[in-house]
Amino acid sequence: MHPLLPETDRHDELKTVFDAQRRHAPEMALTTADQRIERIRRIQAWVNAHEAEIQRAMYDDFRKPPSEVIVGELIALYAEIRHTIKNLRQWMKPQRLPTPLSLVGTRSYLRHEPKGNVLIIAPWNYPFLLTIRPLVSALAAGNVAILKPSEMTPNTSRLIREMITGLFPPEEVTVFEGDADVAQALLELPFNHIFFTGSPTVGRIVMAAAAKHLASVTLELGGKSPAIVDTSANLRQAAEQLAWGKCLNNGQTCIAPDYLLVHQSVKQPFMQAIRETLTGMYSPNGQPVEQSDSYARIVNNRHFQRIQSLINDAVEKGATVTLGGRTNADQNFIEPTVLEGVTDDMRIMQDEIFGPVLPVLTYDTLDDALQIINQREKPLALYIHSRNPKATQYILDHTSAGDTVINDTLVQFGNVELPFGGVNNSGIGKSNGLFSFQEFSNQRGVMQRDFGTMKFIYPPYTDKVKKLISFVAKYL
Repeated sequence: MHPLLPETDRHDELKTVFDAQRRHAPEMALTTADQRIERIRRIQAWVNAHEAEIQRAMYDDFRKPPSEVIVGELIALYAEIRHTIKNLRQWMKPQRLPTPLSLVGTRSYLRHEPKGNVLIIAPWNYPFLLTIRPLVSALAAGNVAILKPSEMTPNTSRLIREMITGLFPPEEVTVFEGDADVAQALLELPFNHIFFTGSPTVGRIVMAAAAKHLASVTLELGGKSPAIVDTSANLRQAAEQLAWGKCLNNGQTCIAPDYLLVHQSVKQPFMQAIRETLTGMYSPNGQPVEQSDSYARIVNNRHFQRIQSLINDAVEKGATVTLGGRTNADQNFIEPTVLEGVTDDMRIMQDEIFGPVLPVLTYDTLDDALQIINQREKPLALYIHSRNPKATQYILDHTSAGDTVINDTLVQFGNVELPFGGVNNSGIGKSNGLFSFQEFSNQRGVMQRDFGTMKFIYPPYTDKVKKLISFVAKYL
């Protein structure tokens, strides 16, 4: 889409492309597994050939280290592509279902058919992965798609547009760049399915827009994901995992641990371990973290100021910065920062942080920790660091979360066999592998009668028919 077009012309262009895709959708629905795999292989080949450009685009957008582009974006994308190619033929086959005795003479099966016109609205924090990964699933299911990458990462957005323009005709896949006005204009169109990744606040807007057309939605949202460290945990390992999970992508990860609950008795050794870990990761030779080439930046100054205000509010209300705290507004730089003495009246314990700041709370009993978790919205992720199976099971039984990881962080997103997604405020629907394929598909039940009839229960309802109906209801 040309960025200089007047608003009315831009809306006309959106409608024109949408209509072209709607006309083409029935043809896409009839594509074979081989044809869909060929389209996915186009993406795979392009990404493989342009890794350097992808890394450069994200470095230019917010200094994301090239290695983090591979770890946080490309590994998961390649895994999704390989898994989809390997399994798509099986996923597309009709699935035979059992038939109750009362319906003898019939057979039932489930078939997956594409939903049709889909819209993928992607975020800025993992701008390539979270645009292209759902596209792979949409194509696997036989849909046409419009992509709306984030305007906050313009270099990556531009690269995605160039990629899609070179790989697909616009009636199959199209990219529209632009700000919230473009997203709003797209949401006014009657898509069959919307896949949105972003904040719960915007997720509510997307869901309300989808409701006008009764479109289905997949909402990959966020929230305040807690981490628990109990007395049995391997403190060094937990510190390493939590430091990495918190600071990868400068904390701009929807499943990053948002606050930490540490048992009072192990707080001091844990804090020492996390201090040593962060130093080893980002200041191994004593240089300032700001000079590290392994540390990304906040995406823009608006988000920098938002995170800075969360820190300031917490400190003004009595919290203490016990590690880090240095910032540089000119570079949107925030050092890995640990806050202690936080309380619920602080905004940092109410808002999702989405930055390299970790509030640490202590607890005396496990029920105290669970009360803190359960008084909030259900999180996207819950992290448990414990070598006590009974404690781990107790936490699982008394909490609810989109996903839970025991003795690690972030790794759940990389398992294509595991459903990924939130619950209620943290998301609706699941992605990864088969679950993504199902999100972009209508699961259509089909029943076929091969012999026999149900005529024996048709009117008139004589005494004999009544007895037969009663027998069927109770025993068949």
